[in-house]
Amino acid sequence: MRGVLAPLALAQFICSFAGSNMNVMINDISEDLDTTVQGVQVAITIFLLVMAALMIPGGKLTVRYGRKRCFLTGLAVYGVGALLSAAAPGLGVLILGNSIHEGIGTALLIPPVYILTTLLFTDMTSRARAFGTVMALGGIGAAAGPLIGGLITSAISWRAAFVFQAAVIALIIMLSRRIEDPLPPDPTRPFDTGGAVLSAVGLILLVTGILAADDNVWLMLALIVLGALVLLWFFLWVRAEERAGKEPLLPTSLFRDRTSNLGLVTQNIQWLVLMGTSFVVAAYLQVVRGYDAVQTGVIFTAATLGLLVSSLAAARLAQRHAQRTLIMAGFVLATAGIALLLAMVRGSPSPWALAPGLLLIGLGLGVMLTPSVNIVQSSFPEDQQGEISGLSRSVSNLGSSLGTAIAGTILVAGLTTHAYAASMITLAVLGLAGLAAAAFLPRGSGASTVP
Repeated sequence: MRGVLAPLALAQFICSFAGSNMNVMINDISEDLDTTVQGVQVAITIFLLVMAALMIPGGKLTVRYGRKRCFLTGLAVYGVGALLSAAAPGLGVLILGNSIHEGIGTALLIPPVYILTTLLFTDMTSRARAFGTVMALGGIGAAAGPLIGGLITSAISWRAAFVFQAAVIALIIMLSRRIEDPLPPDPTRPFDTGGAVLSAVGLILLVTGILAADDNVWLMLALIVLGALVLLWFFLWVRAEERAGKEPLLPTSLFRDRTSNLGLVTQNIQWLVLMGTSFVVAAYLQVVRGYDAVQTGVIFTAATLGLLVSSLAAARLAQRHAQRTLIMAGFVLATAGIALLLAMVRGSPSPWALAPGLLLIGLGLGVMLTPSVNIVQSSFPEDQQGEISGLSRSVSNLGSSLGTAIAGTILVAGLTTHAYAASMITLAVLGLAGLAAAAFLPRGSGASTVP
């Protein structure tokens, strides 16, 4: 089964890598494409937002067209986007390739990763180990993105980083020949187009409103309120579809499990903290401190090391400790890391002063990523894995886009040490909110419930 797991884990790696590797290319892309730091932030946020908005529809399509077919289609769309980005003459084409094509491709290929992992690894131990591998490579991709992207950018060009993504996609497609879909597709399964449009539009308006905060407060408020109204419309639409006996995009039954709901909250905040910290620290080092891509990437090796160590120990930790305990410990470590980033940057001009804080953040996130996914996925039977997988990945990617949008907008508005401190304090407060949500998980969420 290792041959089957390899392409699934690599797919999660490259999608997470894509979400963070552009953070160290801010200066290079800005100069080459004649844009601004805010322009690059918008491109990164749109990529993460497209993933979040389309992940739920992507999960539903796996049932209708098959998990392997959606996986391969997503890889192909992603690969085209990576090549478009590599050849981009301006910010518009970069957004088309990176933000739109790669975002759509990711939304198609990621739900099958989690559904196939659930269906192919049937016993408790092997499934926990498989999820640990997938989540470990996902976390490492996000944390190592700045290092790998920085090395490629400094040695060759920022465009070569997108060629690297296309090469990895080609490798995954080759390895995917060994995968066999355990369930046949159901072409008669209905698809809720209206619900898909409403959910996507609502999320896009909400995050776009946050991005507009440093330009126009009234526009920000208008977009956020409009986004909330569209999401309310989506909820009413789902209720109407269920009352009519139809199959909505997202059944309300997915939200009746308290443990799963809390697990989703912790997932959202975990990725918010990871991607928010990654963007803020990378932008601060490059724009305020004047470091190049490789110097910035090397500093992020501390976070990568922390994630690698704790992720590799995930299976053993799950056998010895309750998942609730692991998630709470992860938030404590991550929040302490943010506090250390704040304290050390004020007292030392050396960029290596950031390493201990990044290490703690990496350790904390590696400890809690897998338990959060296990709790959510294991709360539902096989016939609902498509829906819950799409919802789970959508919530995580929404956290990533919110992290870049919220913390990034605060930073970009000032681009000073004070703006950096304000961004990191915001992320620390959100980390404490994640800790509070984890504290409400039932104490029975222990090692015995690991899937």
